[in-house]
Amino acid sequence: MSGLEALLIKARGAAKRGDADMARTLYREALGRFPRNGRALAALEALDAANANPPSTRLDAMLGAYRSGRMEEAAREGARLAAEFPQSFTVHNLQGAALLALGVLPAAEAAFRRAIEADPDAAACRNNLAVTLRRQNRFAEAEDIYRDVIARNPDYAEARFNLANLLDAQQRWAEAEQGFAKAVALDPAYTEAHYNLGNLLAKRGRREEAVEAYERAVALKPDHALAWNNMGGELLLLDRLDAALDAYAKALAADPVNTQAMVNRGKALVLKGDLPEAIAAFRKAWALDPADRSALLQALFEEAHVCDWSNRAQFGLTDGPSAAAVQPFAALPFVDDPAHQYRRSLACAGVKFGAPPQCLPSSAPSADGRIRIGYFSADFHDHATMYLMSGLFREHDRSRFDIRFYSYGPRCDGDPSRRALRGHADAFTEIGHLTDAEVVDRARADGLDIAVDLKGYTRGTRTALFGQRLAPVQVSYMGYPGTIGHPCMDYFIGDAVSLPAGGEAWFTEKIVRLPHCYQANDDRRIIVPDRRGRRGWGLPERSFVFCCFNHTYKICPDAFDIWMRLLGQIEGSVLWLLRSNGWAEDNLRREAMARGVDPARLVFSAGVPHGEHLGRLALADLFLDTFAVGAHTTASDALWSGLPVLTMTGHQFAARVATSLVHAVGLPELAAPDRDSYEATALALAHDPRGLRDIRERLAAHRLTSPLFRTADYTRGVEAAFDEMHRRRLAGLSPDHFEVA
Repeated sequence: MSGLEALLIKARGAAKRGDADMARTLYREALGRFPRNGRALAALEALDAANANPPSTRLDAMLGAYRSGRMEEAAREGARLAAEFPQSFTVHNLQGAALLALGVLPAAEAAFRRAIEADPDAAACRNNLAVTLRRQNRFAEAEDIYRDVIARNPDYAEARFNLANLLDAQQRWAEAEQGFAKAVALDPAYTEAHYNLGNLLAKRGRREEAVEAYERAVALKPDHALAWNNMGGELLLLDRLDAALDAYAKALAADPVNTQAMVNRGKALVLKGDLPEAIAAFRKAWALDPADRSALLQALFEEAHVCDWSNRAQFGLTDGPSAAAVQPFAALPFVDDPAHQYRRSLACAGVKFGAPPQCLPSSAPSADGRIRIGYFSADFHDHATMYLMSGLFREHDRSRFDIRFYSYGPRCDGDPSRRALRGHADAFTEIGHLTDAEVVDRARADGLDIAVDLKGYTRGTRTALFGQRLAPVQVSYMGYPGTIGHPCMDYFIGDAVSLPAGGEAWFTEKIVRLPHCYQANDDRRIIVPDRRGRRGWGLPERSFVFCCFNHTYKICPDAFDIWMRLLGQIEGSVLWLLRSNGWAEDNLRREAMARGVDPARLVFSAGVPHGEHLGRLALADLFLDTFAVGAHTTASDALWSGLPVLTMTGHQFAARVATSLVHAVGLPELAAPDRDSYEATALALAHDPRGLRDIRERLAAHRLTSPLFRTADYTRGVEAAFDEMHRRRLAGLSPDHFEVA
């Protein structure tokens, strides 16, 4: 069958269905290809005559303006023609389409209604009217029209597609899914229906099915950049990293200036460990869109991981609305300012958290009288947070507290740490495969009294779950060293050193201060005695060993300047660092050389099992802390191993944790008030073996008796905090600041 015959058959079918608008479009397409075809001309004239249309030349001019995107011209000509030919369906419908494109919604609605008066059976026009009503947020009216159109024309795939989009916008996801499925069943080549179905399935957490829907969309339209990009996101969540990178590459091949796909590719490259390529992707996105502060912040954060400090001055450019899309954690190492971090968290919360829930949980008292505590995290495995918290979980008074873990991290069931954690809880629930809505339903069904977030704005977080209220009381604890910046979080657990009086101003949460240090510690952590000795780790046998096992992103030029001056003044001394990545090692050696220090005096060691790491720490003489983001778990590790930690007390919470730790272990003199004191103290200790030995002996003597490592006592303090939170809630009192005696 020729192309002309196919068009004429489609046009006649549309006319028979009452879709005069579609019939005209098809006849005009036929005339566009075959201008002198008599049958198409006659049919079009008959349609025009039946609806009192103006001459074809004027309609052609109006249609030409519309198709060329000259909507204002099309709308003006439509107004003139409508005045002359008030009964013309074609004029009113086309005028409505132009006004709809311009966003002049009430006028577009009026035009479509006039067109429907002229031709009551015009399905496409009714469909356009429903679109116009939806854009005015008149969802119920739009839905009624879509359903009427579908009842009259069951095979009209576009109306089903539009209805599904409407239902999706109202979170009526099961109905929306049926609508998209019916649309693609009617028209398997309906690319956008496959794409939107993929988006819906992704929102519902059905990742494999979402990928399949996106694959159908790109099979129909290989240059569908959005489908490739979204497919990459789902593949990433499925841990199919290489497939995700391939999808992002195809998105960028289809749309080389798609900055979102560029940023997403950068994030995937970070997970793959290719930090230079990730940085290049973020920087290219920022170059294409200088307003995208989030791309710049991500580039700077990854540059911090490789200790490339050449662009740190650009941090001042990262303030702005778009940067809110990046977790505030990325800003922590660049500035020690609680007000700055507070603003970052507020901005991020405005992006990450959705609308508040329509109803709030109200848990009935448990049958056994216990307070039901739910801990939510991605880190219930061999992870730094669990090294600290495993003792708390073990010591919880299960006769008074019903302890539940909700894990959305990797399902590493073979991990001994995970197996041990399961034994410390009344229930261990995998929620990684559930949508946010399903998690909320599950938590509320479990009747939690208090929900505890152990992640905050750190990698892999699902803190936005708390925006939908998992429990009547919600607490931020241990995971993120700062405010979440959203009213859904009722309390933040700190202490008087890490969060001194007045610090409440930089938190949206109410502050609960524990009596000593807020940070949990496990007094049963096993230290595996080191068998390699200094030589086995590449350290000098007799010279002074400074060390810092903090993540490389925490190392700033100011701290490194001091460290290099110390090496310059202490003959034969070395700086022992954690081997993070080869690029960081190369850059730090280069920075040492630039400061006149032999790069060989930087000794890097790879990570080892945690007990072995604790054992080797005793080989060092002094742990040197970083500044804006100091040592947290790493400081606890060092102190538990008997290694003194020298820190500088900063301003923001992340810069004060180590100060809290050394106070709680009875060594407050190791918290310097400023950089000069920090450097002077380090130099003095390096020159005073007897004084340093005295500190180590005090640390060894107090290790098991100081408040920092009395896990059972610490747990009673946390439980007292939970008791008070629960009591206030039952008494109908709002959350408020309080201290645990």
